[in-house]
Amino acid sequence: MNNQEFINKAKELVKNYTIEHLDKTDEIPEFEVYIVWLCKTLQNGKVLLSTSLKDGMYYEITYNGDKNEIYLDAYKKFENKCIKLESEVAEC
Repeated sequence: MNNQEFINKAKELVKNYTIEHLDKTDEIPEFEVYIVWLCKTLQNGKVLLSTSLKDGMYYEITYNGDKNEIYLDAYKKFENKCIKLESEVAEC
C-alpha cells in the first residue's frame, strides 16, 4: 500500500466509523476528515486524524505492512490545558 492509498483508506475508515457512531435519530451532518499527523516507515504507517465535528474525537490508524492489516483506535478528548514550565518564556 503506497502512502496516498494509506491516507485515502484511513480517511474512509474514520468517516465510516464516525457515521456509524452518530446518534441514529440525527441526520448525518456534513463534515470533513483531516490529518493531524502522519508517519510512514518502511512498509508500516501511522496517521492521527480528526473531523470537523465538535465531538472531541480523534483517531489513530496504524497499517501493519507485514500482515497487511489496519488497526483503528478511537479516542475522546476530555481536556486540553496549558501547564507553564518555569524555564519556558512562552505564555499559554
